[in-house]
Amino acid sequence: MISQIEIFLQANQTIETHQAEPLNRYTFTKTGGPADVLALPKSVEEVRQLVASANELNLPITIIGNASNLIVRDGGIEGVVIILTAMNIVQVEGQLVAAQAGAGIIQASEAAYSGSLTGLEFAAGIPGSVGGAVFMNAGAYGGEISDVLTRVDILTRDNQVQTLTTTELNFGYRHSLIQENGSIVLAAYFELATGVAPVIRERMDEVNALRAAKQPLEYPSCGSVFKRPVGYFVGPLIQKAGLQGYQIGGAQVSKKHAGFIVNIDHATATDYLTLIAYIQKTVWAKFNVQLEPEVRIIGRQQSN
Repeated sequence: MISQIEIFLQANQTIETHQAEPLNRYTFTKTGGPADVLALPKSVEEVRQLVASANELNLPITIIGNASNLIVRDGGIEGVVIILTAMNIVQVEGQLVAAQAGAGIIQASEAAYSGSLTGLEFAAGIPGSVGGAVFMNAGAYGGEISDVLTRVDILTRDNQVQTLTTTELNFGYRHSLIQENGSIVLAAYFELATGVAPVIRERMDEVNALRAAKQPLEYPSCGSVFKRPVGYFVGPLIQKAGLQGYQIGGAQVSKKHAGFIVNIDHATATDYLTLIAYIQKTVWAKFNVQLEPEVRIIGRQQSN
């Protein structure tokens, strides 16, 4: 008997798809099990076709951007995984930067610089996609996506294209409405101010130098693992708990920045998750501070 997955693949032969595709090929941690189906659409029309097919077959849908602040469990992901990185056009129109969801937020910041537009310098080193940055209201060095975003185009899970304003997105610290309603970000529009190109570049270079000096960019990682608890900084808390350099399997609390977990020796997602839980337990026991993951953790447990 033909499976739902096979029916889905047959219905979407014109779109690049892969069956049982290992997701460690795509994640920044270099960990994660297979997707039942991985789809790589190149247009909004292809995304809508994929969503329509999945909905008709009752297949779950998971959206992934640049997979930079993400842990996929070793059991992989059920149903259809859609990676949007082939949708990566960025355009500058006056003071507006329009970026498709799969474009890198770094790419958007470079486009802003090329147009002598200021406001996205803080994002010059963030490795995520535009869609992912909107999803989690990404921020760094005093700026957040919500500071400069004016609107987004989304696809609802019932396959309708809508436009939402920044106010409607209900932004908070590492939070947006997209996390709640399951919509798919298709494009984002950033309203910026006219600036001076050399000054913009100087700030972007400064941000990148700070990242290189403080963050363990030489190893695979999922970026900043935990949200900042009120009144504390994550790195010093983990240091004071005596966990800097602590290792489970191939995953290690970075010796360069304790807020990061790096893959130093063929780590699995289970190594990452076990280490995250150990850090949380230890910091709670020592300081009565609950660390909440900033990294998005998805997928199914690996079967024995």
